[in-house]
Amino acid sequence: MAGEGFPMNERISKLYKQKMRDVDEFIKLIKPGSRIFIGSGAAEPQKLIEVLIEKGKYIQDHETINLIELGTTPYAESILSKPFRQNAFFIGQNVRDAVNEGRAEYTPIFLSELPGFLSSGRMKIDVALIQVAPPDNYGFCSFGVSVDVVKAGAENAKLVIAEVNRRMPRTLGDCFIHLKDIDFIVESDLDLITWSPPEPDEVSNRIGHNVAKLINDGCTIQVGIGMIPNAILKALTKKKDLGIHTEMFSDGLIDLVESGVASNRKKTIHNGKIIATFCMGTKRLYDFVDDNPLIEFHPCDYTNDPFIIARNEKMISINAAIQVDLTGQVCADSIGEYFYSGIGGQVDFVRGAARSKGGKPIIVLPSTAKNGTVSRIVPFLDQGAGVVTSRGDVHYIVTEYGIANLHGKNLRERALSLISIAHPDFRDEILDYAKKRNLVHMDQMPLSVAGRFYPEQYEHAVEFGDVEIYFRPIKPTDEAMERDFFYSLSDETVYYRFFNIVKAMPHEKIQPFVNIDYREEMALVGLFGEPGNEEIVAIGRFKIDPSDNLAEIAFVVQDYWQGRGIGTHLMRKLFQIARERRVDGFKADVLAQNKKMIHVFHKCGYQVQSTLDEGIYSIRIDISEKGKK
Repeated sequence: MAGEGFPMNERISKLYKQKMRDVDEFIKLIKPGSRIFIGSGAAEPQKLIEVLIEKGKYIQDHETINLIELGTTPYAESILSKPFRQNAFFIGQNVRDAVNEGRAEYTPIFLSELPGFLSSGRMKIDVALIQVAPPDNYGFCSFGVSVDVVKAGAENAKLVIAEVNRRMPRTLGDCFIHLKDIDFIVESDLDLITWSPPEPDEVSNRIGHNVAKLINDGCTIQVGIGMIPNAILKALTKKKDLGIHTEMFSDGLIDLVESGVASNRKKTIHNGKIIATFCMGTKRLYDFVDDNPLIEFHPCDYTNDPFIIARNEKMISINAAIQVDLTGQVCADSIGEYFYSGIGGQVDFVRGAARSKGGKPIIVLPSTAKNGTVSRIVPFLDQGAGVVTSRGDVHYIVTEYGIANLHGKNLRERALSLISIAHPDFRDEILDYAKKRNLVHMDQMPLSVAGRFYPEQYEHAVEFGDVEIYFRPIKPTDEAMERDFFYSLSDETVYYRFFNIVKAMPHEKIQPFVNIDYREEMALVGLFGEPGNEEIVAIGRFKIDPSDNLAEIAFVVQDYWQGRGIGTHLMRKLFQIARERRVDGFKADVLAQNKKMIHVFHKCGYQVQSTLDEGIYSIRIDISEKGKK
């Protein structure tokens, strides 16, 4: 590791030795009533903490402050609650119960503002206990795997005591402290604290698949650590030239870097470099960041500054939520009144990505909690739940059931979009509440049937010339898009489709077209544009007539997109689906002057029978094996 082979010149070596103390000595330097800053995450000064726990009970009325811890925190245990007062800026598992039981404190604050807060002197720091890598030949020690607020904590403490650990990686960037700014040194040789997230489950993988749809080649990403972030990263293996500007650098990102997926070549700031403020994970991760010039670590008032983040074009922020209500309010730091985590950097990156050219802020969450018994998409947040990302900041919400883009959407559109990505078991219950609150139309059809039987297997993309069209089954939330599609059609196209000049397509008329029972009918839409901002360019549908086991088929392509083969593709796909459902054939009525549609039917690859009566062709198509041409 970094600390083993760094030579020190005679002057630096002498200064180093002058500052060395036995581990038991430093505790005598801390006075009663001191506020003690403790290094973060995997960079916790383990040896110093052990002594603080053992001897600290003799220091009267002192307070410890830190960002987040991975190791044990006995000073948060009830038996030690009187001599120790713990104040966390982010609630980790080790202090969660202590905070909620009133034995420890929690200070909510944006991570981007925390270094400046510490530097302002409003929270005076008497002692900083930090862990660093050994000094180089010039006397500079790297903060290693956690720069975040540690640099500010050390720079603003009256007394700095550093645990110099030869196993601490020497990271590069704005992450150094000189020996002259360290008052005392305690040496250690301890392995860094490691953390391995669980392997992604099916729900996480589905969320990862949905998020990957929103990430294009050349995007710069921010993502955390855990089951869902790991699933997201595994879903990005076919992307190209991704960049990384993140708060936390995790193991999952290494594979993207080593495979060349995350080349950082398209970044518009810090081109070719990975930017992070801390890392947390396995020994493989710590070895990877050690003396690696590809990665720069900066304090979090830089990495999390929304204005810096926004300078990355196509910036994608990915953050987790505990609950989301029907208006788009995101709770991410508490379960009701129970404080669970913290504000952290979620809002920093949400706002930075939102202001980035081509950027997307994404909030991810499973649709349910407590083994599927509780919906995370809720009519209203639980009592005491905190709003971390406001309904004005929110953009994309992603669950295993899909993507909802809420930005710029009215309350009705938000409610329907969120209900559509809730678990089907809860959709009608949530919809009933939305009706009572007048968030949706009172005649809104139930959404649970469409959600429970949605045939995801028919989602696919096809290139037509130089453009890609994404096809999928229609959804109840497509109402606004189908309305726009209808009004974009020429009078001639509308006449060919409805055999009449239809001038209007209001909610009550269009709703049955988008809210269907996929077991009895099918409608595929062709979409152009990115998920959440796409438009319908074509629709094909059929409905099975049980009296003759034939399906009535119809499709329409927007005038601009006609002549590219989109209608033919839709027809063939509908034929495939109908055969899977053991439908015998199709029937359709087509105006005689609609020569394009007649031509499409006749090149379908099956025998076509047609009869003309009063200017309308009645078409029958046998799609069985014997019907093939």
